[in-house]
Amino acid sequence: MIKSLLIIFTRNPELGKVKTRLASKIGDSSALEIYKTLLQHTVEITKNIDHTKQVHYSIKIREDDIWEDRLYGKKQQFGSDLGARMEYAFQQGFKSGFTNIIIIGSDIYDLTEQDIENAFSALKNHTFIVGPAEDGGYYLIGMKRMNSKLFQDKKWGSNTVLKDTLNDLKNEDFHLLPIRNDIDYYEDLKGIEVFQQFIK
Repeated sequence: MIKSLLIIFTRNPELGKVKTRLASKIGDSSALEIYKTLLQHTVEITKNIDHTKQVHYSIKIREDDIWEDRLYGKKQQFGSDLGARMEYAFQQGFKSGFTNIIIIGSDIYDLTEQDIENAFSALKNHTFIVGPAEDGGYYLIGMKRMNSKLFQDKKWGSNTVLKDTLNDLKNEDFHLLPIRNDIDYYEDLKGIEVFQQFIK
């Protein structure tokens, strides 16, 4: 029986601690408001998904926040870098008996609920799935069995992450999802109306 798990990686929304590359151009307060908008978007596109859902917090688990306790399990990220934290999250998911596990970030404004449903559908037919981001990273990764190599020897936050990950998967059964844009730099906000109020 397929047991599917959606893991959402999130940073605690604290001034000066989120979207630092964006903040260098627009300031900490605006960067925080943009990140809160991205978090709310992620809630909207995941709350109705009929899979087990967990939010993994970067620093501290928060009760009574935008992630409703009745909809989302709450966990703490653990590890020295992003790769180690994702590896740990997958390991714990498989140990808990889940068979299809997907991790997404919380800063992809053009990600939709349908995109996530399509990702779970693709994972039924493939062992690994990857959602490429425009900046050379990825916004989603999913797997049916553990592969720790995917989370090692990567320069996280750089434009080589996707290339290096696909190189690790070259002899595996994997599927690529549509490209999406994550919000890291000022240029990523271009043409997205909801963010314009924070950058004028």
